[in-house]
Amino acid sequence: MYKRGYSPIIACMEEINTTLAMNELLNKMQDWAQTFGFQQLGVSDLDLADSEDKLLSWLADGFHGEMGYMSRHGTKRTRPNELIPGTMRVITLRMDYWPEPTAEPWSVLEDDQLGFISRYALGRDYHKLMRKRLQGLASKIEQELGDMEYRVFCDSAPIMEKALAAKSGIGWVGKHSNILNRDHGSYFFLGEIYTDLPLPLTEPTSEHCGSCTACIDVCPTQAIVAPYKVDARRCISYLTIELRGSIPIEFRSMLGNRIYGCDDCQLVCPWNKFAQASVESDYLPRHGLDAPQLVDLFAWTEQDFLVKLEGSPIRRIGYECWLRNIAVALGNATTNDAVLAALTSRLNYPSDLVKEHVEWALTQH
Repeated sequence: MYKRGYSPIIACMEEINTTLAMNELLNKMQDWAQTFGFQQLGVSDLDLADSEDKLLSWLADGFHGEMGYMSRHGTKRTRPNELIPGTMRVITLRMDYWPEPTAEPWSVLEDDQLGFISRYALGRDYHKLMRKRLQGLASKIEQELGDMEYRVFCDSAPIMEKALAAKSGIGWVGKHSNILNRDHGSYFFLGEIYTDLPLPLTEPTSEHCGSCTACIDVCPTQAIVAPYKVDARRCISYLTIELRGSIPIEFRSMLGNRIYGCDDCQLVCPWNKFAQASVESDYLPRHGLDAPQLVDLFAWTEQDFLVKLEGSPIRRIGYECWLRNIAVALGNATTNDAVLAALTSRLNYPSDLVKEHVEWALTQH
């Protein structure tokens, strides 16, 4: 029943005008995001019930390994309004990071005298840059739309960023568990703005992995135990970055020359032929880290490590784990005098962790 004098035609026109206004608003927000260096913006609601069930199952399987923070915050990770009360929408932003020019990744992986570092970590730590840009964008939105309560995040709180990115249409969750975009692949960072504004939503996209299993097949440690499910305890990124203790012997030879992270599942993904090079100079390689000689890196002093990697995400693993990782890579390298001399020089290093991995490496020669 319509109100007297309020016809279905009028109601339809108001709905059309509202839809146009919302689309216009989203277009403006996309433009604002571009000015702050983001390539895409999406808006999602807060319903992550399906993702919560998957997370609980993943945790129950113990796939998070020693990443205790994944279970530490209860349901705050999957219920944004519990993390930041009053939140109505989550704005998700995408920023491309693929560095160009850089050494061709597969050629580095095939040369066991070189060390491979995940392409996202070759330059400056993205957290600082992303956080600054997110804050700038949030301030712009507030300036244009009016006062709002908000918080910006970039790996700085318990957030299901991939689930939110998928809900907001940034891309879909691939079988390797990373977000994929048909036009941009997967080489991008994600950031979020939690807001109390009732913004219009952007539509999620459909999945396009089909029958492809390239990422599953290529994984050196077979960490992708099923489509969309990764056992972090087997993942090279976890073993070289998150794990602080001894790398299990069963995985050491599988690490090859990967000393910080692993990009294999992304490098082999067909969708990354559409990946765009980053426009950010901060993501370009520093100190030749796109194709470094292992023996040179192993000779770095702790002061070298701290100075040369200042502002780098690699610094977070610490010097001891840095040496641990390189020792394993040298153990997997072709035997030569330089490799043997480098390993022997660290035999008496005052760290049981480093010494253990150096001794293992020497036994490989």
